[in-house]
Amino acid sequence: MTDDGFMTISAAQADSFYTEVLQNDEVWTIQDPEGIPSPLNAEGVRAMPFWSLRDRAEDAVSNTSAYTDFNIVAVPLQEWRSAWLAGMRDDGMLVGINWTGGNATGDDLDPEEVERSLDSREFS
Repeated sequence: MTDDGFMTISAAQADSFYTEVLQNDEVWTIQDPEGIPSPLNAEGVRAMPFWSLRDRAEDAVSNTSAYTDFNIVAVPLQEWRSAWLAGMRDDGMLVGINWTGGNATGDDLDPEEVERSLDSREFS
């Protein structure tokens, strides 16, 4: 939230991500023959991108020249939470959520933070 009580764009993207993945029971990512992209963020940490809706992933592929040859892949939410988040945590990677724009950027969050946020929304 900003000082004036409005949600930042990043906070709104995160809110949408959590709401949509819990409603639809899946997350979306992209991959090519080499795998899922995991670029370095501004802090020099690798982040793997995930979207809450297929349309959001399609927009990223359509609008990001580096991703034009990537396929869109659905991952069941339970599998993502139990295996993928743990693997990313073990590998020291961050979770990129609902990246947008020509450079496909957005929030990069710690996998444990993502799991806590999902838990808190799921049980509230």
